Amino acid sequence: MNQGQRQPRRPERPEPPAARSPRIARRSLLAGAAALGTLAAGATSGCSRVATADAGDGGRLLEQLRAKGTVRLGLAGEQPFGYIGRDGEMTGSSPVIARRIFRELGVAEVQPFPTEFGSLITGLNALQFDVVGAGMFITPARCEQVVFSDPEYQMLSGFLVPKGNPKKLRSFADVAGTGARLATGVGYAEIAYAEEAGVKDVVTLPDQLAGLLAVEQGRVDVFAGTAVAVRNVAEGSSRAEATPEVTPYLNGKPVIDVGGFAFRSPETRLRDAFNRELHKLKRSGELLELMRPFGFREAQMTAVRARERCTG
Repeated sequence: MNQGQRQPRRPERPEPPAARSPRIARRSLLAGAAALGTLAAGATSGCSRVATADAGDGGRLLEQLRAKGTVRLGLAGEQPFGYIGRDGEMTGSSPVIARRIFRELGVAEVQPFPTEFGSLITGLNALQFDVVGAGMFITPARCEQVVFSDPEYQMLSGFLVPKGNPKKLRSFADVAGTGARLATGVGYAEIAYAEEAGVKDVVTLPDQLAGLLAVEQGRVDVFAGTAVAVRNVAEGSSRAEATPEVTPYLNGKPVIDVGGFAFRSPETRLRDAFNRELHKLKRSGELLELMRPFGFREAQMTAVRARERCTG
């Protein structure tokens, strides 16, 4: 998910049933935001926590999930990773991938648990849910708190700008050079990218929808987020558009972020089993077909391993 480099921050073939409503109207997004609290409450009611202990044996969570028949998936309510569709159900690339993989692992049901992005790792480690499936960027700081699957995607940034891109903003350096007013999400990696480029003031907003509204209303000149999310949310807007992909820089080097699923640190057996199924999907090409309805393209597929990003 295009959420933070820093921590304390449609194909012709029939689409799979879980991939309904990949691109939704702003009215649906607004309704969905209101529904998040209801879904989260439902996810906790009548649901006991699955305790795990670090016995140094890779954990036993997978066996427990198979016995329960349900895995609770922590989500952040953000396109394209996990959000409320027009039918009122949680959809997005992460739930679709999770359903596909956990079915192969012998866990029949994936139960969404929407929360704030900044609460995902805390909630995971507090046993509120079992897995984080929010497209979370894999960073060394996060690898100290959780274990990641290998990434299911790679991503550059993108800008939401007024129609016609009047300030000709195509890079973070352009934003700094023109003095354009930039906004991004709370905890997004783009905060660091903007600072690296010399942007003096960065406004933080809850999500891409808030960013779109801020651009349309002229309160900011540009909203920065992940390329796919920005492209999706701009569709249908008569006053804003998405720029081509933007390459960010850190320490003078270009950055391509990768995102994966997160597991509690003791649960390496579950992570490894998840990875085996994930790599099967990659080799067969099914992973892209699962993600394509949500705006992902061949360029977002990656062979990078989590360990490469955990070591910096």
